[in-house]
Amino acid sequence: MPSRKSVQNTHNEALLRELHGALVDIVSVMNRPQRDAVMIREAGISLDRALFPLLVGIERLGPIGVVDLADRAGRDHTTVSRQVAKLESLGLVERRPGATDRRVREAVVTAEGKAMTDKVDAARNRIGRDIFESWPDEDVQSLVRLMRRFADQIKALPDAT
Repeated sequence: MPSRKSVQNTHNEALLRELHGALVDIVSVMNRPQRDAVMIREAGISLDRALFPLLVGIERLGPIGVVDLADRAGRDHTTVSRQVAKLESLGLVERRPGATDRRVREAVVTAEGKAMTDKVDAARNRIGRDIFESWPDEDVQSLVRLMRRFADQIKALPDAT
């Protein structure tokens, strides 16, 4: 008689493959430059598409160093450094010495940059309402709770070095 554990493992492997597929789909959509263009248009802001995710990242994660921001964005740090300098020249972020390491220059969003990301948040909320309008509230709450739990556990994994 086959072990129940191997059946369970096969079932879990299929579920994990399905989860991974869903995450790849989500990340693929979120990484499309066209999606950034839609969000920029929906928010009614004027910003280069390449700068958009960096501004949002700085607002959400800042103060943040360029190397950390580049790592999170999956971009080369020299490219991100130039793009952050452009955001700074637009008055959307400022760079200052790091709080814990004065050699590191951290980016932080300015009031003007925050006003812009507030417009992005409002656009994201409108788009999200459209996506979830047919979902029961309990399903949306479960999704948020489980995604947060999943994100927290993934973030706690040690980095491969």
